[in-house]
Amino acid sequence: MTANWTTLAADLPALVHCPQGLRDAGRVQDFAAGETVFRQGDRPQAMYHVLDGEVRLLRRSRDGAETILQRSRGGFFAEASLEARTYHCDAVAVVESRLLGFPKAAFREALNGAPAFRDAWMAQLAREVRQLRARCERLSLHGAGARILHAIESEGTAGTLTLAQSRKAWASELGLTHEALYRTLARLQAAGTITVDGTRIALHQRL
Repeated sequence: MTANWTTLAADLPALVHCPQGLRDAGRVQDFAAGETVFRQGDRPQAMYHVLDGEVRLLRRSRDGAETILQRSRGGFFAEASLEARTYHCDAVAVVESRLLGFPKAAFREALNGAPAFRDAWMAQLAREVRQLRARCERLSLHGAGARILHAIESEGTAGTLTLAQSRKAWASELGLTHEALYRTLARLQAAGTITVDGTRIALHQRL
């Protein structure tokens, strides 16, 4: 389905500098929950932007364990595929999702010919690098409590993190079992370190 850019533009500031040629090439695709967007080893044909829903980049070990490499609920994902011959992971729609796809060749042409769009793309990549650094720092921490507090401080607003995913999914992202996450949240709340209210986890201010 061709993208209705008049409708999309107001809600997609990241694409405000997208040149007309690339806009015309964009196509909207719907994916059911659990549906694969692409698989490891596939040749990249398009650059994807999440309009609604959530897509995760996953790498699976031989024993079936999953590692979440990237989670996108809005914006581009798998940005490195622009320079890759094949995908290095799977992309799966976690919930019913709508994606805006741009042909890879048209996307590259837009970057070469539209400086404002190229600058916006570079800013996008810089944000991704900062997020990945924070995630690497978090995963290097010892103990579930340290990882949880780091996530609240680095990803929350004013000391409060609102989860937009299940706690089980969050546990996987933190590199924890969901049992360890539940136990640690309960312990931190009992100690007065945090307050858990549904999807909101607030860090108590130190006096």
